[in-house]
Amino acid sequence: LKTTYFNSLSFCHSLSPLVCLSFFQEELRELREQPIDPQAEQEIIDSIEEVYFSNDSFDMVQHELEKLPPELNLQELEEYRDKLKRQQAAVSKKVADLILEKQPAYVKELERVTALQTNLQLAAVICTNARRQLSVAKEGFTEASLGLLANQRRRQLLTGLLKSLRTIKTLQRTDVRLSEMLEEEDYPGAIQLCLECQKAASTFKHYSCISELNSKLQDTLEQIEEQLDVALSKTCKHFDVSHYTKVQLAYTLLGKTQTAMDQLHMHFTQAIHNTVFQVVLGYVELCAGNADTKFQKMQYKDLCTHITLDSYIPCLTDLCKALWEVMLSYYRTMQWHEEHGKQENTPTPDDTAAESDESVVDHSYVQKKLEHGLTRIWQDVQLKVKAYILGTDMSNFKYDDFIVVLDVISRLMQVGEEFCGSKSEVLQESIKRQSVNYFKNYHRARLEELRMFLENETWELCPVKSNFNISQLHEFKFMGQCRSPSVSPSRQVVSSTSPPQEELSLFQQYLQEGNPFEMHIEHKEEETEDVLASNGYESDELEKSVYQDYDSDSDVPEELKQDYVDEQTGDAPLKSVSRETIRSKKKSDYNLSKTNAPILTNTTLNVIRLVGKYMQMMNILKPIAFDVIHCVSQLFDYYLYAVYTFFGRNDMYESSGLGLISSRLRTTLNRIQESLIDMEAVGENAGIHGPAEDRKEKVPSPHLSQMVVLTNSGTLYGLAQRVVATESLVFLAEQFESLQSHLDTMMPAAKKPFLQQFYSQTVSTASELRKPIYWIVAAKAIDYEQMLLMMAGVKWDIREIMSQHNVYVDVLLKEFEQFNKRLGDVSRHVRIPLPVSNVLWEHCIRLANRTLVEGYANVKKCSNEGRALMQLDFQQFLMKLEKLTDLRPIPDKEFVETYIKAYYLTENDMEQFIKNHREYSMKQLANLVNVCLGSHINKKARQKLLAAIDDIDRPKR
Repeated sequence: LKTTYFNSLSFCHSLSPLVCLSFFQEELRELREQPIDPQAEQEIIDSIEEVYFSNDSFDMVQHELEKLPPELNLQELEEYRDKLKRQQAAVSKKVADLILEKQPAYVKELERVTALQTNLQLAAVICTNARRQLSVAKEGFTEASLGLLANQRRRQLLTGLLKSLRTIKTLQRTDVRLSEMLEEEDYPGAIQLCLECQKAASTFKHYSCISELNSKLQDTLEQIEEQLDVALSKTCKHFDVSHYTKVQLAYTLLGKTQTAMDQLHMHFTQAIHNTVFQVVLGYVELCAGNADTKFQKMQYKDLCTHITLDSYIPCLTDLCKALWEVMLSYYRTMQWHEEHGKQENTPTPDDTAAESDESVVDHSYVQKKLEHGLTRIWQDVQLKVKAYILGTDMSNFKYDDFIVVLDVISRLMQVGEEFCGSKSEVLQESIKRQSVNYFKNYHRARLEELRMFLENETWELCPVKSNFNISQLHEFKFMGQCRSPSVSPSRQVVSSTSPPQEELSLFQQYLQEGNPFEMHIEHKEEETEDVLASNGYESDELEKSVYQDYDSDSDVPEELKQDYVDEQTGDAPLKSVSRETIRSKKKSDYNLSKTNAPILTNTTLNVIRLVGKYMQMMNILKPIAFDVIHCVSQLFDYYLYAVYTFFGRNDMYESSGLGLISSRLRTTLNRIQESLIDMEAVGENAGIHGPAEDRKEKVPSPHLSQMVVLTNSGTLYGLAQRVVATESLVFLAEQFESLQSHLDTMMPAAKKPFLQQFYSQTVSTASELRKPIYWIVAAKAIDYEQMLLMMAGVKWDIREIMSQHNVYVDVLLKEFEQFNKRLGDVSRHVRIPLPVSNVLWEHCIRLANRTLVEGYANVKKCSNEGRALMQLDFQQFLMKLEKLTDLRPIPDKEFVETYIKAYYLTENDMEQFIKNHREYSMKQLANLVNVCLGSHINKKARQKLLAAIDDIDRPKR
């Protein structure tokens, strides 16, 4: 319908308005004459095929012809034709209705067209008048006037052109000035000039020569950026404030502040790599000489493996110095940005809001980038130093050299902690690996060295002053500095000489000049250790007093006696001395020089020094503290085991019944033998028995030097050597006790039980070795067998009370006097401390008393008068003995007296006595019963008592 309507409308426009109007009126009239049924009309329209509504180019005739069937039927065709006519009539009627509906609008539009036509005619008149007036104006002006105006305009154009050409000429010459400014490193000025030139060039870009100049300026700007990048890289090794300020200002002008920061971090990473590579390469090439190896093409990690042992420490020091310079530059870079950040945060009247916001964003980015870069740079430093540390096997380093390495790395870790708060896990792990490896080899060598010392030790006294203390030794100087393990000794030197104040960080100390790693290559002056006494005595007077007769009390000045007592009560470390003994003025301590100089040997001193070295290493490097303390304990274990093996091992201990070796000491000795002593390493067969890995951790048992004679009765069976060996062990234990608190602070919490067990089970048992070692002397010093033989010859079944004691008592006392004299002879060479003399006397008296009981137990017949004689003999022995020794009470006095008095017990009391007194042997108890038979015990009672003794003995069997 729409198409038909517009086709009709366009047809009407092509006609005159009146004709068109009459046409529509005629057609409308025809349509109105036809009957109207809207529903039927709409059905007819709906029955029209869709294709008729598609587009204007549709060929209806062609369409209908194509639809005709092959065989035509007139009637059907007519019917179909009528249908099409009805459809056309319905469409035409619909169009006519629409036209009538729009007729008012058409009339109105027609009126507007008529008005437009009138206006166009008026415009044509105006144009005609204008043309006529223009021709009059053209005739009113001359060609000369217009020519002047044209020339004036051309002159102005040429003046502007001349100015432009002069500017272009200036622009062409700026490259010379730019080169000069770059040589002067005036990067901000060069960039400012270049940017101004680019701005000016953009004004004259319409000139063809300017396009070439623009390209040249762009190349120059890129060249400036390249040189600026090189200048930025220089700040990574040697930071210069003015230089860096210029570079940063230049990047700000370029608007590339953030890019500059990214580049800076890349340069720092490259600087670290290049620095360490050049340092190591220099040492490798220097040591390699004229070798053809192309070291420059090697990777840094491989290059580190070519460092020689001699150049290791100098190279490490230089490496740390160079890395310090890089980190210091980064530290100063951060300082520069912090200071300038504060200045930028202060707003100025000239700043716009946009510029201020952009500045804040840049500063925030730079700050975050720098803070993040701290950890990254320190990680790079750690990895480079780690590669260097692990590149060389340090197991064969000298101890002092290894300590220097630890000290340098410790200082480097301190730098890392101040630099970015890092705990330097990478460095700690690498140095721990090297330290454990080194320490195992070092400790193994020291144990072998200790075995050699012990096997060549003659156990002579090493003369030291009475005030000797381990803190006087070089190896323990570090303890006096009271520093934390992570701080190197060199730092302590600095801090100890300065007045008490807030300690400066390394970066603050060495901000302008110096290097924290410089002092490590300085050779420390050797300090003299004033610990040895001249000739073993501290003055000529004391030396003279040695040769005075010790047996005479009058020969010893009273002052010296008093001094000795004072020293014992005040400064003596020995804990086993009783107050009663100390108050005594007698000469039980065979110490002629009257000084409390420690008793120790050269080997003892070496062990103490070794402990100091171990602790020094542990103090510097805490992660291996447990390994070190374990090795320290092995030094003490081996020394204790050696002293026991040399002087204390004897098969008669158990048979003596004296309990000389406590269960704790026996457990300790067994543990040492199982864990530390290689029992299979004998002569040439060493190494062919047992797993190699297990035996690697063990040391062969030491052998006593052939120069030490322990069988000579004149020297009391090597008593001097035994005293020196045993008391040096006790002294060593005391030193370990004094170090316990320091070791405890070093020990990891999880491993502290090991340290506590070591002290409670091993160190504290050192003094217990006195009993078995001195017992051997006591057992041989007096002839107990001769006394038994003499007692066997005495008649005990006498019938009258005797007033005179037997001869064997005098012989025994003479033996004791001889023992006392020989003890004095030994003390002329070696001071015999009071605890030692007490142990010796205690052993001798115990053995004598037990010999007396054994002699009394051998008696076949004895009367009451005979028992009284036994008591008389024993009382005489005690009375004389108390004049020889200060020891109180007399050991085993009750042991003898109780046995003698048991003779008088009744049957029932005797049975109770047998059950309660297990300290007597079965033979001694049986003899007691047999001797009493007939006097106050009958045969039946005898059998009963012997059966009781047998019951006691049965569990033992």
